[in-house]
Amino acid sequence: MGRAYQNRKDSMAKTSDAKARVYSRYAREIYVTAKSGGVDPDGNLALRSLIERAKKDQVPTHVIDKALEKAKGGGGEDFAVARYEGFGPAGSQLIVECLTDNPNRTFGDVRQCFTKTKCKLGTPGSVSHMFDHSAILVFGGEDVDAALEALMLADVDVTDIETEDDKIIAFVPHTEHFKAKQALQDAFDDIEFDVDEVQFVPQTSVELGEEDAALFDKLLDMLNYLDDVQNIYHNVTT
Repeated sequence: MGRAYQNRKDSMAKTSDAKARVYSRYAREIYVTAKSGGVDPDGNLALRSLIERAKKDQVPTHVIDKALEKAKGGGGEDFAVARYEGFGPAGSQLIVECLTDNPNRTFGDVRQCFTKTKCKLGTPGSVSHMFDHSAILVFGGEDVDAALEALMLADVDVTDIETEDDKIIAFVPHTEHFKAKQALQDAFDDIEFDVDEVQFVPQTSVELGEEDAALFDKLLDMLNYLDDVQNIYHNVTT
């Protein structure tokens, strides 16, 4: 495939402890999205997309409902988005997205993960310029031309579109996520998206040797263990 993206379903944790962390991260993101844009998925497209993704990743309904009920209450924690950029082994690059109610704590925790694995936390912008902030839509099909036509007729600025293993993968700017999704739904009956989310997609990728790969995996494990970390994007091929 020409452009690498990270499929959450493939990387979903298998242990009960790790699954609980996945559920917790979805609950936090649903709460923040609902609190900021409204608890009605029909009027909050970002929330609707997030709930759909959570269900595909087998997040229990009661976890989703509890997060929505919490958002309806109006009070609760005030979470802010925090994004950190850094360099892993052999010059690899990472973007770490967090939702935090204590930025100082989160920054310290993330920095410690980099320090303990002999990696370096960078300044804002030091890594992100090497990534595209893209919406990714993956669905069954082979007719790339028809999909591209549907997107272009809807005046969507398509960054890239390709096919692999009977799947069409479309990359569009993150600002045109919902417009692109609606265009494809209008063009194809009963379309189901295997991937429907916004990610930081690396413009180039690196392959690590055995020793560097082990250190990189340790860094990912440490970051994933932090409660405030929501997503990790990187340019390492696996």
